Amino acid sequence: MKRKRNVLAGVAGVCCGLFGAILFTSGEKPALAAGNDRFQDYIMATGAVTVAGKTQTDGVWMLDYRGGKLMASVIDKTSGKMGGWAEVDLVSEFGIAPKTDVHFMMTTGQIAQGQAALYVCEVATGKFGVYTMGNSDTGVIQIRRHDLTNFRGATKTTPILQVGATDQK
Repeated sequence: MKRKRNVLAGVAGVCCGLFGAILFTSGEKPALAAGNDRFQDYIMATGAVTVAGKTQTDGVWMLDYRGGKLMASVIDKTSGKMGGWAEVDLVSEFGIAPKTDVHFMMTTGQIAQGQAALYVCEVATGKFGVYTMGNSDTGVIQIRRHDLTNFRGATKTTPILQVGATDQK
């Protein structure tokens, strides 16, 4: 009798465990996607790019710490292949001294329909750059710098206009 009760208790425990596992692991799981990733001395980010007039595709940004390079390419939607790579020398762009210990961060943001911007920050020097990619006049991909500023040092304050606020004097 005691053995039968122990077996039933064991079976009931296994059934409760299986039911709990099914209950808590079934259903839709939230998508956990990121627009960027890093591994050792490399960072990769993606964002929308408008090429050839109004054609939209996906762009890929790669930051190579070792080479001090920012590289960019687009995906050809018809063939599914990568285009050529454009690059910018971040060492000279950011004015970084050789053998300096750098700490880059980067992410993309949407600045217009079908066009992402890349925000690159080097935290040791305080430099912050804004880049986009697109076709050049010759049809190859190029990286365009829109701004390069320093988030440390002298700061300039700009008043923020609030929605619905009026300028009264």
